[in-house]
Amino acid sequence: MISVSVIDFASRFWMDMMERTDGPMTFRFFLQPTMALITALIDGIKDAKAGKSPYAWLLSHGSLDERKVVWREGVTATTRILLLGVGMDVIYQFRVFGGFEYPLETLVIAIVLGFVPYLLLRGPINRIASHWLRRDADSSNPKNPKP
Repeated sequence: MISVSVIDFASRFWMDMMERTDGPMTFRFFLQPTMALITALIDGIKDAKAGKSPYAWLLSHGSLDERKVVWREGVTATTRILLLGVGMDVIYQFRVFGGFEYPLETLVIAIVLGFVPYLLLRGPINRIASHWLRRDADSSNPKNPKP
């Protein structure tokens, strides 16, 4: 049986998350995902040039050592975005609640706005860039002229 305090916590947590979309600091809902997109774009193109598999695929299907390396690489790439998100949420909490009341919510919102878009976008960007790189290589290869 779920205790009342867990239900209260979950309810408050969800309401606080939804209230963050209004009021002060709403620009972070655009800023953090945009920064994650730019970072994913840079890393996805690097992956395509290096011939790497998509990021999420390596994270879910690689060996344990590969997963650790790939995870560390993604966290390192998004560290500034995550720190920016934490900073903005701390400011939000001070403005709305009068203090830093909910550190777990801060971590969740920073990860959802900063790391999740990076995770979701890096692989598709890699695929698109790989396609373009192959197409450019085929068109510049005189042995393989395209009509």
